[in-house]
Amino acid sequence: MKKLMNSAVSRRAFLGGTAAASALALAACNNGDAPADSTGDEGGETTSGGGTITAGSAYAPSEYNPTKTSSAFCLGSNWHVLEGLYGTDPHDYSTFPELATGDPEQVDDTTFTVTIREGAAFSNGNAVTAADVVEAFDRTKADATYGAFLAPIDSLEATDDTTITVKTAIANFSLLKERLALVRVFPAGTSDDELSQQPVGSGPWMYDAITDNTVDLVPNPNYNGSFPAEDAGLHYDILVDATARMTAQQQGTTLVMESVTADAIDLIESAGCKVDQVQGFGTRFIMFNTTKAPWDNKVARQAVMYAINTDKMIDNIFNGLAATASSYIPKDFPNFQEAATVYTYDQEKAKSLLDEAGVTPGALKIRCTDNTQASGMATQAKQDLDALGFNCEIAEETSAATYAAIDGGTDDFDILIAPGDPSCWGADPDLLLNWWYGDNVWQQTRTGWGSSDEFKQIRELMTAALGQSGDEQQATWKQVYDLIADNAVLYPLIHVQTVTASWADASASPTGTAIEGFAGIGTTGMNFIGCKTVSA
Repeated sequence: MKKLMNSAVSRRAFLGGTAAASALALAACNNGDAPADSTGDEGGETTSGGGTITAGSAYAPSEYNPTKTSSAFCLGSNWHVLEGLYGTDPHDYSTFPELATGDPEQVDDTTFTVTIREGAAFSNGNAVTAADVVEAFDRTKADATYGAFLAPIDSLEATDDTTITVKTAIANFSLLKERLALVRVFPAGTSDDELSQQPVGSGPWMYDAITDNTVDLVPNPNYNGSFPAEDAGLHYDILVDATARMTAQQQGTTLVMESVTADAIDLIESAGCKVDQVQGFGTRFIMFNTTKAPWDNKVARQAVMYAINTDKMIDNIFNGLAATASSYIPKDFPNFQEAATVYTYDQEKAKSLLDEAGVTPGALKIRCTDNTQASGMATQAKQDLDALGFNCEIAEETSAATYAAIDGGTDDFDILIAPGDPSCWGADPDLLLNWWYGDNVWQQTRTGWGSSDEFKQIRELMTAALGQSGDEQQATWKQVYDLIADNAVLYPLIHVQTVTASWADASASPTGTAIEGFAGIGTTGMNFIGCKTVSA
């Protein structure tokens, strides 16, 4: 047998900064053997662990069930409670063993085995068995969203209580660990209602109390993995209002604040907080209705791409906390390669392309969701396109209403501007590509491009890449990036940054308590694995 090796970039190369790398190193080295009390470099005595990690969440919980959740909050809180065979480190998107003892052992082109670590147990005291893993996989794959990501895996079978046999649909499937990391394991027989109310897992933490406004976790007494909880509690305050989050962080009610607004960065930093600004995948994208002329012509679509001033959007709407797209995925991500076509603001080129496409500007309907940033971008796009002679109308509704209208097939829209971020599940290119360029509702219904020869070519290349690795795989993904950019059917306008504040220095904190080992991430959620409180 041979081991399936991890092909992710190194953590240090991805994070690119000694502070972030040091924070991650603290998490990686934390094995629970450190003493509760220690003496600082200045000779002052500090206490570490034994307290409560407090966090202000920008998102409200909606669905905890790990087999189907896409909730920004619940995905993040579940990281601490439910393990998979493998986990994904959201700081650099590398994979690491959670329940597994090591990498999958390859038996043949489509068969692998994985062994569960000895003594692994759920917080209810039950041992974790292969049967639990198999049921979790089967139920997760049955969900439409997760099922699309898990399609390259045919099945999981329990060989014995601690060994799982994995059958893949792709020969030499190179992203097996990344896909298995999507499956969070719970006790077999747990009902969907129980999973939605308060799931039980084998992670370092367990849910203690869940309300609409607060969520409390306590250490799992049966956890025997590499990152035991070192504090007495992990407490979330649900603070969707940015001002409320800011107040709680300033007062020290929370040690970590999610989603710091651009106008508050200097203020919270000057107060003594560490601020992490991390470039993520999270995109505000444009989508064309290709069932309608002239958007069935890629030259007309390219004209619009050149007509939109994304730099102005970043300055005026995002206060600089975003980056223009030079490929489908951001520059800072593993597997980034610049696309052959990079769209920059060029009104003269836009006019030339409209002429080439035979387009006489006229009425144009821009749909957008009621996301504040998407709304502002739609206004900017209207100004840019009106300057070319179009007469743009903006239709702004909730996300649900927007997609209901488009999916109904009766809405005569031209373009859509909206947010999206599948990187909460991972960052391998196939996962990120499959969100919008899988054989799903996006291309089959929303863009109407799913029957095109170009889409068929993209799907063939994506499938080929699954069985490749290294430079060969990168070259195939580059072909996909180039095709998507050239055709500009659904494409990022910008990729946003996430900003997180934390009290990292106990002497600066209003309460004399700080958090050690914490670093912000580029997607929604907060990761406290390997972190602990420190009190002066």
